[in-house]
Amino acid sequence: MKKLLSVAGAALLTVLAAVFAFGQPAHAATGFSVSNGRLYDANGAEFIMRGVNHAHTWYPQRTSSFADIKRLGANTVRVVLASGDRWAKNETADVANVISLCKTNKLICVLEVHDTTGYGEQSGAITLDRAVTYWLSIAGALQGQEKYVIINIGNEPYGNQGYGTWATDTANAVKRLRAGGLTHTIMVDGPNWGQDWSFTMRDNAATVFTADPQKNTVFSIHMYGVFDTAAEITDYLGRFRSAGLPIVVGEFGFNHSDGNPDEDTIMAHSQANGIGYLGWSWSGNGGGVEYLDMATNFDPNQLTSWGQRIFNGANGIKATAKEASVYAGTPPTSTPPTTTPPTTPPPSSPPPTTPPAGGGCTASYTIVNSWQGGFQGEVKVTVGPAAINGWSTAWTFANSQTISQSWNATISNSGSTYTARNMDYNGRLGAGASTTFGFLGSWNGTNAVPAVTCTAS
Repeated sequence: MKKLLSVAGAALLTVLAAVFAFGQPAHAATGFSVSNGRLYDANGAEFIMRGVNHAHTWYPQRTSSFADIKRLGANTVRVVLASGDRWAKNETADVANVISLCKTNKLICVLEVHDTTGYGEQSGAITLDRAVTYWLSIAGALQGQEKYVIINIGNEPYGNQGYGTWATDTANAVKRLRAGGLTHTIMVDGPNWGQDWSFTMRDNAATVFTADPQKNTVFSIHMYGVFDTAAEITDYLGRFRSAGLPIVVGEFGFNHSDGNPDEDTIMAHSQANGIGYLGWSWSGNGGGVEYLDMATNFDPNQLTSWGQRIFNGANGIKATAKEASVYAGTPPTSTPPTTTPPTTPPPSSPPPTTPPAGGGCTASYTIVNSWQGGFQGEVKVTVGPAAINGWSTAWTFANSQTISQSWNATISNSGSTYTARNMDYNGRLGAGASTTFGFLGSWNGTNAVPAVTCTAS
């Protein structure tokens, strides 16, 4: 995102290398993989992205957005991160929290570094190599998450100048990530502010794909004003399909300052051909493209016309998204669940409770999943009419339940009474905002829902 562009003429080129040149095993047990131009999850099921972009790095307190995006039907969220070169760095703990939010809401996380945007034309933009340094610096949050995370090396890594080295630079970035021990599926953006009007990515994609030792790279095209006709859209995407190379529409909108993209064709052609798409963007746009907000002020109950179109319209997210099979909650038949809970709650799960306000915030407790002897719980903290700088919640278990693991909060207990306090990254919340934390626990006999109090600071 986002730059004025002009469509450069280019001669039609021959179809890329044949499908058989890029054959891969059906899937890799550790995470996502690519085979014959298709993306497969760790279970070997084909996965087609249907989701949106969320500007987390500029709105880190909007953690409820993950649940809101999921509730509207998405199976994927592309998350804006920063390396610290142009915007404040998203540190390892924060990225781990983002991944946890994705997993809690059964979303696949596509993580991207935005500091590369428009390199060669945009002052302050960083190289792909610099972006790789960032990814390696937060490897602790990424390793072991291959089933749930795709690494998008750098957003729109070149502007309209100096993009001739895109293929070499991208291939080198992929190889360096692999050498650094990251085995995730990698996503790479095209140059020309992501729109690849020069066809640099299109015509060098086979070379970049082959350079990946794991042959596990996906290509991402951003479709704005350059893609204002059906012919341009179907030709570009079709060439990747014909070549057996994986392609997704990593960003697109219904309008833009550089022209009027044909969003209907983007969505219809993607659906007909098994191509993923991720619309820009959930909320918080500025710089003259505020009309690309899908939700007004991050409120899922106030969808804009663009939000209604992409979520609820023809070939939209609600009608076409399928949740990744890794969230299906069905354990292998030979290995019954022990410490890993199922992710589909039983019909008898108790409803959430909402206790009275306590010092500027309220909290609700939900049993997300339950199985014999164990359960997964979640508490949602919601701010009242004034912003807060921190929060704590408390509850008392009536049936000797215990908590063994938690995320997005620091939890302590005195006997059966538990207290949860905010982390550094989710304590400061605006009026009306909310955040969630979760935990795993054990129970025996009865697992009643306790009342929860919330105190703001």
